[in-house]
Amino acid sequence: MDSDEHKRVLDPEHDTAALKALTHPLRIQLLGLLRQDGPATASELAARTGESSASTSYHLRVLAKYAFIAEAEHRDGRERRWRALHTLTSWSNESMEATEAGRAFVGLARRRQIEHLERSLARYEADLAAGRLGQEWVEPSGITDLMPRLTAASLTELFDTVAGKLEELTARDADDPRAEHVVFVAAGLPIAAHEHADPDPEDREAQHRDPAGEDRHPADHHPADHHLEDRKTKDRGITARDTGDLNP
Repeated sequence: MDSDEHKRVLDPEHDTAALKALTHPLRIQLLGLLRQDGPATASELAARTGESSASTSYHLRVLAKYAFIAEAEHRDGRERRWRALHTLTSWSNESMEATEAGRAFVGLARRRQIEHLERSLARYEADLAAGRLGQEWVEPSGITDLMPRLTAASLTELFDTVAGKLEELTARDADDPRAEHVVFVAAGLPIAAHEHADPDPEDREAQHRDPAGEDRHPADHHPADHHLEDRKTKDRGITARDTGDLNP
């Protein structure tokens, strides 16, 4: 799955123009649709995105100019069909961090991945409700939001392990008629600890009073949850390395 012929690796030093081309939100969306649903015309993509055919046609030509897509086999001679040349776009976070353009691209790409997750959740719920997905998908599907304590080396090892297992399972299920496209997103974002000053005695007392002024025991305070995990329903899923893989 991650072999060279299926991955477009971007280098901020040599692919400046390609990076700039891919920072347009519609172009990322069009590329993602071609990767997800296969070859399509500008008109078909316009209908899916709510854009005009002229707009999608222009942005498709830009993607083709920088070798993200290419013309596909036509059903007839009336309109071009386009296909994605790779299954994902990848890069080195460290290399991207070294340039302003690289940082801007990675920030945009990460947010597009989050938007893709939101759209995919809505589509999953609609497909399940309409019977387009069988009940066998209910139990294994889900999202897990965890906050483990890991070193940088351990986080790298985690992603490498997940990537290797995913490649193995994808190859195993390639010809299985029961297989469906699965949106798999993983995030590993270290967060520095906040330093909290010790509050004044009066402030500490005020923290244990409700708006009406009544005393409340400190045990009544519940800090915001740091992770979500529905243990009863086994809602789980390791979400995608926004490190460097983009498959919108």
